[in-house]
Amino acid sequence: MKIKLDDLTDKRTIELISTHLAGMAENSPSESIHTLNVAGLKQNEITFYSAWENDEIMGCGALKELTFKHGEVKSMRTAEIHLKKGVARAILHHIIKEAKIRGYTRLSLETGSMEAFHPAHKLYESFGFTYCEPFDKYTDDPNSLFMTLNLL
Repeated sequence: MKIKLDDLTDKRTIELISTHLAGMAENSPSESIHTLNVAGLKQNEITFYSAWENDEIMGCGALKELTFKHGEVKSMRTAEIHLKKGVARAILHHIIKEAKIRGYTRLSLETGSMEAFHPAHKLYESFGFTYCEPFDKYTDDPNSLFMTLNLL
């Protein structure tokens, strides 16, 4: 598996983002979806990564700069045929490493609170993320959980 910086122009990456958006729509009410589309992921403060095996996309994730010391994990998704292969773990490890290189002291994320998101909760917990209050522009929402990781 190779994780690379992705410019979001490859049709396979765009298809995975579309799958991600559809999955969020299936599992969350529209007012609780904070997933970004391709245009949203092309913002200057977001760095997008994808994982590949040969010519096949395995998954993706992004790092958004909130402040010069605080980053946010965005758009974590594993392609269905690559579930249970450690793709999300590898991408999250890569994002945490990059956040530390940038000098961030904190990395946070928002995820769904429903059962469909329990595997993600377990992944984030295994990296040391703990539950927290809403951060940045998020507000209390029973359909969202907020997690943070101290990088010091």
